[in-house]
Amino acid sequence: MTLPLIIYRSLRQHALSTVITAGSIALACGLLMCVWMVKTQSQTAFTQTTTGFDAVLGARGSKLQLVLNAIFHLEASPGNLAWADYEMVKRHPAVKAAIPLAVGDNLRGYRLAGTLPELFEKVEYAPGKKFAVQAGGRIFAKEGEAKEALAGSFAGQRLGLKVGDTFHPFHGLAFDAKNEHADTYTVVGLLAPTNTPVDRVVWIPLRGLQTMSGHDAKAATDVSAVLIQLRTPSAGFMLDLMYNKQGNRLTLAYPVGAIIAELFSKISWFDQVLALVAYLVALVAAGSVLASIYNSMSARRRDLAILRALGARRRTIFGAVVAEATCIGALGAVAGYAVYFGLLSGVASVIRTQTGVVLDVTARLPVLWICPLAMIALCALGGVVPALKAYRTPVAETLAPLS
Repeated sequence: MTLPLIIYRSLRQHALSTVITAGSIALACGLLMCVWMVKTQSQTAFTQTTTGFDAVLGARGSKLQLVLNAIFHLEASPGNLAWADYEMVKRHPAVKAAIPLAVGDNLRGYRLAGTLPELFEKVEYAPGKKFAVQAGGRIFAKEGEAKEALAGSFAGQRLGLKVGDTFHPFHGLAFDAKNEHADTYTVVGLLAPTNTPVDRVVWIPLRGLQTMSGHDAKAATDVSAVLIQLRTPSAGFMLDLMYNKQGNRLTLAYPVGAIIAELFSKISWFDQVLALVAYLVALVAAGSVLASIYNSMSARRRDLAILRALGARRRTIFGAVVAEATCIGALGAVAGYAVYFGLLSGVASVIRTQTGVVLDVTARLPVLWICPLAMIALCALGGVVPALKAYRTPVAETLAPLS
């Protein structure tokens, strides 16, 4: 029991420096785990979020902009395409399903999108999962009932919508109270949560958006994009050849996941910067362990000499100091989980609010045990230098009378 007692008394005697040092270790550990988890989970979530579609057809322009606009509801539409283009791709033998999408309006900051009821009746947004409407609601009717709305779960919750509520849309993708439309829409249902960008949208019939007051009558049949399901993967390359290489009017974004993966490869430097900051914090934390214990060695010299005189071996003293540094690292690593959960919960909330993509805060990846163990090992290494100083403490000189 001698060694644990020595460590305990030392930590208690230097409680303030122990708490401060453990806090810096907790920050470093929590930051490292959070950066890694956000990077890993967000990349996986975004590249796998296709809401059930293989490709997006839209006006000539950026494929990434098309995907962000039609799948993630983040960007403005690059332009419109004629109804005839939608009919043509719908009839193509390689196409299993084609759903038109029209955007350009919002409800107090949440995007308003026009589409067909088939999106919610026939499409699987994930393998084996179809859209469902919460109890008491229904999907908006066919084109004859153009003034109905179906709210995504997140948008409905944030806007305080319930079945039977009415609202006036606002023109544009950014909310401006001056741009209110005269049209009145009635909420007929709320979608069950899907943990996809669909949750952040208020959906109305396609014709309801195309013919809304204030919109250009000449574009009353145009659509912003067409969401496409393919019969076979090879069909995507066929349509890519037809639209992107041989044609010059429209753009086919295919495959959706690969396009989003390109985005993450372009911004990978940002992850590296965050990771570098976390590594630097970790090194500073380990250095603070070394400095904290090393600076206290002068005050401890007489205590260590007394222990030696009472029969404690040099290796016992050396082990006590290294073990003390390890304990500080362990305390910081445990507290690091609290920092990690706090940071990840905040980041996940922001990502869900802005994109609709949900990160799993409770996910368990190897980094959650590798990082704390690495921090503890780094702190133990930081304790070696003061341990060597304690190891070399001369007993006779230290215990000799001062005068």
